[in-house]
Amino acid sequence: MRPSIAALAAGALLALAGCATDEPTAPASSATSEATGSGTGEQSKFFVQADYDNELALLDAQPTGPAGKPWEQALNPKMVDTAKFKKPGPHKICFSNAGLNNPWRQVGFKTMQAEVDTHRDRISEFVHVDAEGKDQKQIADINDLLGRGCHALIVSPNTTATLTPAVEAACQKGLPVIVFDRGVDTSCPVTFINPIGGYGFGHVSAEFVAQKMKPGGKVLALRILPGVDVLETRWSAAKVAFDKAGVNVVGVEFTDGDPAKTKKIVDDYIQRYGTIDGVWMDAGAVAVAAVEAFLDAGKPVPPINGEDQLDFLKLWKDKKLTAIAPTYPTYQWRTPVIAALRILDGEAVPDPWKLPQPVITQDNLDQYLDPGMPPLHYAMCGCTDLPGYPQRWK
Repeated sequence: MRPSIAALAAGALLALAGCATDEPTAPASSATSEATGSGTGEQSKFFVQADYDNELALLDAQPTGPAGKPWEQALNPKMVDTAKFKKPGPHKICFSNAGLNNPWRQVGFKTMQAEVDTHRDRISEFVHVDAEGKDQKQIADINDLLGRGCHALIVSPNTTATLTPAVEAACQKGLPVIVFDRGVDTSCPVTFINPIGGYGFGHVSAEFVAQKMKPGGKVLALRILPGVDVLETRWSAAKVAFDKAGVNVVGVEFTDGDPAKTKKIVDDYIQRYGTIDGVWMDAGAVAVAAVEAFLDAGKPVPPINGEDQLDFLKLWKDKKLTAIAPTYPTYQWRTPVIAALRILDGEAVPDPWKLPQPVITQDNLDQYLDPGMPPLHYAMCGCTDLPGYPQRWK
């Protein structure tokens, strides 16, 4: 790996969702053997057939909302009344953040701060608390924010089940709660904002890998950490696609989002099997490390998925990879601020608020490459019209 990337990314976890958990719910590594068939194992307890069907249908849905502003658009919106939350401004908006422990979340938070700056006439104070990827700290953070006179509370949960009671407690205080990025097991927030979601990501990426590799070939699945809904549903959808395609998933390994660990895992599988015909990833933060493992071993890089992190997009272009990047756009960090202000104005908002989830392919790759931005920047930031661009994101 290039030293500049390694230095920035070595401690990073999941590019999509900052998924550190206090108590992992599955072993840190669980390889399958070639003799076990597809090797995808049991379906995740997070899998819900109706939600899977709905997300796949949304892949073809046309968004409503202002053209060119996907962070304000919605897919098949169902509006909810917010008149009871209407109050005069300016407003104090509080944000309980799961963490800033990876580049995806760092880019997203800069985007959120810039969105706040566009509403300084309506936002008197923006309070941000970083849970540092720790469930118990985020629970304490939310409890503290409830006593600080917030007019609206935005929450990006660290993990799903553990943060649910804290979110429910916040709802009971009567202030509007907006959840985004990752969900909780309650419907009490005014709205839950995210792109199409994990099923869509997992389906698109696994279908691509399965179609581009030889029939019945060997796939290595690389995951970050267990127990976070968006990651679990990504793998759930990939499992369905791989089982249907009849590919041989020879390993399902957790990388902890560590580039060095990722390279070692991939190298181990190359040594074990000689040839790996496809690589699937539940997040793209360590996609470059996976590619580099093949290059270092003198092996062709098989079909692979990553995300819209610029280091991966550049490597894809330079090495002419067979690749796809189903995204989890960082522009979604703008939407909770917009939603909070609309709710405090008493305007109806979608619930759930499903945002478009673009896919980067070989056909549109060039439009997302930006040599002027850092390697760990995310192309889908939706930030080029915001104050401070591009310096703020460098």
